[in-house]
Order: sequence, then C-alpha cells, then structure tokens
Amino acid sequence: MELYLDLYSQPCRSVYIFASKNNIPFEFKKLSLLEGEQYGEEFGKINLIRKVPALRDGDFCLAESIAILLYLAEKFKTPDFWYPADLHQRACINEYLSWQHTTVRLHGSKMFWLRDKLDSALEDLNGSLKLLEEKFIQDKPFIAGDNFSLADLVAIVEVMQPVGSGLDVFEGRPKLSAWRDRVQAAIGKELFDDAHQSLLGAQESVTLMDASKMQFFKPKILKLFM
Repeated sequence: MELYLDLYSQPCRSVYIFASKNNIPFEFKKLSLLEGEQYGEEFGKINLIRKVPALRDGDFCLAESIAILLYLAEKFKTPDFWYPADLHQRACINEYLSWQHTTVRLHGSKMFWLRDKLDSALEDLNGSLKLLEEKFIQDKPFIAGDNFSLADLVAIVEVMQPVGSGLDVFEGRPKLSAWRDRVQAAIGKELFDDAHQSLLGAQESVTLMDASKMQFFKPKILKLFM
C-alpha cells in the first residue's frame, strides 16, 4: 500500500500518524505541494483531484483524508477507540470531522500562509478554537468522551498548523493545553514530533522559498481562502 503525503499538510499528518501508530504497513511516497509535484502525470493516475493525501492499495485508489482514515480503520480493524462502534460516540466524532474542514483547518492554514492578513485570520482562528474548547472538548478528556479517537487526531494536527507560523495558540488556553498534552501522550511524543518536524521548521523554509515558486502558488493559496 502506498500513501502519498506532504507533511506540511494537516490531513497528511493525520493519515501518517494514524498509519504509523497502528503499525499499518505502507510505502511513504513523499510529494511536495510547493514544488507542484501534485500536477505531475504519474500522480494524476493516482488521484485526479491532484491533492494529498492519496492512497493506492493495489488497483484501488482513494483521495480525501477522512475517507482514507476510515478505510484504514476498517480494513486493518484498528482498536475500537479510534472510531467506536457506540452510536453516540461515533456521532460525536462524525460531528467534529464534518465541522473541522471549514473552521479549525481553514483558519489554521490562513495563519500559516496569509501572514500579511494576520489580524483577520487570527480573529477567525480564535473563534474556531473557542468552539473547539467549549463545544467539542468541554470538560471531557477527549472530544468523544474518555477515550482518544480519530476526532482528536484530526483536531491536533489542525491546531498545530499555525504553530508553524510562530503563533503559540495554547497560550492563555489551559483547557486546550491540557487536551493537547493528553493527545500527545496518546499518540506518543516520538511519533508526534516526527510528524510535525517539517511543520515546525516551515517558517524558515517558506521565507526562503524561491520567489518564482511563491509567485506561482500564492494566487492558488489565496483563492482557497477568499
């Protein structure tokens, strides 16, 4: 099985951590979005949407991170806490997975890319983090209750994204900080740090990016957020 990933991407980090944590055998196919490798002819055969993450399992190809996570959970029969059979717990996880695309994920990405529009991006991010704390975490250890799940995995990589721009999103948020520590412990610090290594070095990388590349990608990035 092949996983096409760029660990700058929150969805890719979710898939990478999930597969690694569950000892799912896969070949890591590194693909650089900033280099435009998703537009290559070979990758187009894997995923016509031309986004990562992407999965190839024999002749079967799959796109979209949530679909990939659920496919892996079901195929490899991962422990129940990831995506519980309990109807209410699963519904809570589904609720977060449905909500996060246009909130925490989007606003965290804005902080990473749109540094010239930080005031507006920060306001949106703060609103999403407030909802994450008050609606989804509340006074529970994890989003779906007492156990770590796919919802927490997806949430933590999104919350970490603006950290790559130098923003400490945990400052002044003790509930969010305590949740992060529990999630990091559930994932394992070594795997957590490994998955986020590229992101935490990204500020310098993006700053030093070749101007011609930035000129090509910035309009595409802006289009996503406007």
